[in-house]
Amino acid sequence: MAERAKVTPLRREPPPEPVPQQPPPQEPLWREALGHRLRALRLGQQETLSETAGRAGISPQYLSEIERGRKEPSSEMIAALAGALGTTLTGLTEQVASDLRRRQGVALSRASGPVIRALAA
Repeated sequence: MAERAKVTPLRREPPPEPVPQQPPPQEPLWREALGHRLRALRLGQQETLSETAGRAGISPQYLSEIERGRKEPSSEMIAALAGALGTTLTGLTEQVASDLRRRQGVALSRASGPVIRALAA
């Protein structure tokens, strides 16, 4: 009779746990950035919602919703709010764009990885 060879299966190491990758930072919506800027301008002038809304010809409730990023106002409404806050539509738009660029810069500085490092180079 032939001897049987004893076969021992090789032990395989379990695959390494995947490193969780952080999702890319979510860009803010325009209406949210606009709302933050409008509120900053209004508070900088120490005005109430009612005062600013009255000059812009809208209700304080609607202005509150705009400031919280819940409503997306028309360009005419944005221009009226800009005027009520002592700025122009162009000036307000530039301020919001600057806020977004600043926020994007902060998000990029917190991100890591080869793609981000290549973009930063």
